[in-house]
Amino acid sequence: METKLLLRALAGETLPVPPVWMMRQAGRYLPEYRATRAKAGDFLSLCYNPELAAEVTLQPIRRYGFDAAILFADILLVPQALGADLWFVQGEGPRLSTVTGPEDFARLRPASDVHETLSPIYETVRILRETLPPETALIGFAGAPWTVATYMIAGRGTPDQGPAHALMAEQPEVLEALIERLTEATVEYLSRQIEAGAEVVKLFDSWAGSLQGAAFERYALEPARYIIAALNARHPGVPVIAFPREAGARYEGFAQATGADCVALDSAVEPDWAATHVQNPSKSRVCVQGNLDPRLLVTGGPELVASTRRIVRAFAGGPHIFNLGHGITPDADPDNVARMIETVRG
Repeated sequence: METKLLLRALAGETLPVPPVWMMRQAGRYLPEYRATRAKAGDFLSLCYNPELAAEVTLQPIRRYGFDAAILFADILLVPQALGADLWFVQGEGPRLSTVTGPEDFARLRPASDVHETLSPIYETVRILRETLPPETALIGFAGAPWTVATYMIAGRGTPDQGPAHALMAEQPEVLEALIERLTEATVEYLSRQIEAGAEVVKLFDSWAGSLQGAAFERYALEPARYIIAALNARHPGVPVIAFPREAGARYEGFAQATGADCVALDSAVEPDWAATHVQNPSKSRVCVQGNLDPRLLVTGGPELVASTRRIVRAFAGGPHIFNLGHGITPDADPDNVARMIETVRG
């Protein structure tokens, strides 16, 4: 029988205590992470150093005993592997060379050429698979095509993904080509992570909520469906978690439409609604993941405990993985993380 709680939940089992992990659980809120990053020199050097990337992935497992470890990397490594320039500005975040027309797109490499750049990431996965505790599942991940494309088009993160929407309106053929290239590259990247030892993969569509109507279907749902089908064909039985953040009512039916084994929910989703409409629709049960507000790990106190308990209770009738509604923030208190886990498991 499968002993890893995360894999049991993803297989559709309702567990008395849900497995728990956190998005960005290896990160700046931990002093040991900050020390390792300083040793690496900078963020990208840390991502591409398999020994140090494995170390920061393991740090929250040692400290908290999470039920899963998620590979330490970044969603923008795929554009870099496709030939985009990538660098990080201290205090401001990522910067990329832009794709705003057919000439820029023509300079990108084929999807099958990403592996040389990304080979250190696969080595990190191999190290982790050998060193993680036997009860801890290993999650690989990638950014979804739409979210990654928004960064490549704007050259940075934007509050409304305006440049990508402008390209959609003015040069839809360029956006279509970019989404297709990213979709194929994502299949390649996640497939290699699975071959290296990832037991689960997650698709982060952080900016899916900026898509409306047919655009959501075309640029969020359809690429996810294609990627999941391709991974299922190559690696039968490896579950996929999809996170179309801020999808709102469109969370309902997303798992069925894409083939995802689990849908991750953001903090705006009401747990009781999601339990009825996402986790336990009339025909079949779906594993859900989420959805504590990350701000509660900063403020802590009774509200953290009460909100944690409310989420666990709401999803107790079906398969559930306890997590946050988005990544933990650098100003979170490590003691509040411990309290959250104690509340889930208590």
